Amino acid sequence: MQQALSPSNNVKISKIKIGFARREHWKNLLRNPSLLLKSPDHNGTESSEEKIFCISIQRTGTTSVGKFFRDFGFKWAGWEASRKNGWGLSWYDGDYEKIFSSFFFRAANAFEDSPWFMPGFYKVLYHRFPNVKFILFKRDPDAWFQSILNHPRINILEGSRVHCKIYRRELEYFDFMGSWEIDKKFENQNFPNNNIKELDFADHYKDVYRLHNIEVEDFFQRHAPDSLFKGELEDPCKWQKLGEFLNIDVPKEYSSHENPSGGE
Repeated sequence: MQQALSPSNNVKISKIKIGFARREHWKNLLRNPSLLLKSPDHNGTESSEEKIFCISIQRTGTTSVGKFFRDFGFKWAGWEASRKNGWGLSWYDGDYEKIFSSFFFRAANAFEDSPWFMPGFYKVLYHRFPNVKFILFKRDPDAWFQSILNHPRINILEGSRVHCKIYRRELEYFDFMGSWEIDKKFENQNFPNNNIKELDFADHYKDVYRLHNIEVEDFFQRHAPDSLFKGELEDPCKWQKLGEFLNIDVPKEYSSHENPSGGE
């Protein structure tokens, strides 16, 4: 005979069902942006909910953070939302309101991947939105750079123009453009087999990576220490610690790991 469930177990099961339903709802919104117009969660005004931004630089567990958001019922927006809305290029052009007024941004409350980690953008987000929280995961710079090189789809993360802005290679980019050594339209597609390479710039990339983390920590130490979660990607208890920061009960056995072949 099947054992009767206690009231506490019923509550847990209900929470799991609600979390799953919300996750599927937001996955459907990502596949079909027009559904946002019909969404009961989107009433045409900016959400007053607390927003959470993962500002870890790419290849530092951002995809796994996105899975964490989905698993715990957040209204999540990740790389696919950024790609569909052109958020990276909007950041590059300084058109932040184009990002903030987009349907995906207005409807979501948890964000990871681009453009949130891009240089200095966390300062804009901090001053622009009340009740905002930030997540910064770090890893060994050598392991991070190897993950950059191991990514299965790319020679360059983002199109060349945005990539070179993120990683402080703007002069090289414009020198290439001025000499017509690269095709501008092709070079700025997502994931081109392009001419701006990373392999010969290991020390430069690792310095940029370290500087990003140092600048983020310095800013929040001076302005809002309680608004930033800092975690190590190699820490086996990182999700439980993140849960404490977000006031979420994360089971001890919970783990989130996406993109393992590329090292996150």
